[in-house]
Amino acid sequence: MVDISASFSGSIPEYYDSCLGPAWFDAFAADLAQRLPSKPPGNVLEIACGTGLLTRRLRKRLDPSVRLVATDLSKAMLDYARGKLGGANGIEWREADAVKLPFDDGEFGAVVCGFGIMFVPDKEAALGEARRVLKDGGILLFNVWDRIEENPHGAAYAEVIEGLFPGDEEMRFRIPYEMHDPALLRHLLAQAQFGDVLIEKKRLQLDSASARTIATGQIRGTPRSLLIEKRGVLLDEVVEKVTAALAKIGGRDPYRGPIQAVVVEARRTF
Repeated sequence: MVDISASFSGSIPEYYDSCLGPAWFDAFAADLAQRLPSKPPGNVLEIACGTGLLTRRLRKRLDPSVRLVATDLSKAMLDYARGKLGGANGIEWREADAVKLPFDDGEFGAVVCGFGIMFVPDKEAALGEARRVLKDGGILLFNVWDRIEENPHGAAYAEVIEGLFPGDEEMRFRIPYEMHDPALLRHLLAQAQFGDVLIEKKRLQLDSASARTIATGQIRGTPRSLLIEKRGVLLDEVVEKVTAALAKIGGRDPYRGPIQAVVVEARRTF
């Protein structure tokens, strides 16, 4: 298994940011940031900041007096985000594991995570840590992908990858879409002792990127590229196959299709 903390290296952050960022992540980052008050009940911690797409939106949204700390487990991603947003004032960068946050109890008024919690192996521990670092009344705000059937670009990609590597569990691409169930989300939040839970689906349309750009990001912008290369398959060949699959369902340039997430808000109420 690829070590995610060590595998967002080389050109992966750049492909992730330049291909997938404009295609869909930035629009969901804007949606998530606007849900947070400009003056939340304390400072703000971002978990799994990646290349800083949500970080930038949060800094613009928040009052200048609010401290913003952006963290990620991957040093490579964190370094890329810091370099990209180096000119932005009021952002602290920290390498941190979501299940062992290096912060004091009740240090923050809000914890925010954009499309990151799905990849944490111990989700209960991560939510427990989020609650620990929140003060009473603090806000937890995050989003996850809805089921893969609501995200045809994801389904097309998964079918190509799983078709190339049948029976290879390490290449199975369903994890990002397996945290969509509201009942599961409510259970996890209850286990972590969060209250005032609000769950909402957010649907957008992809129409600003070509099928090839999206396919390039899906392959070269993720650690899956390392797994593909490890199996002796050329990345360009896989990009071409994914591009064809996307074009078949949404057109080649631009690709057009729905993209859907689940947005969760909760509070530390007791």
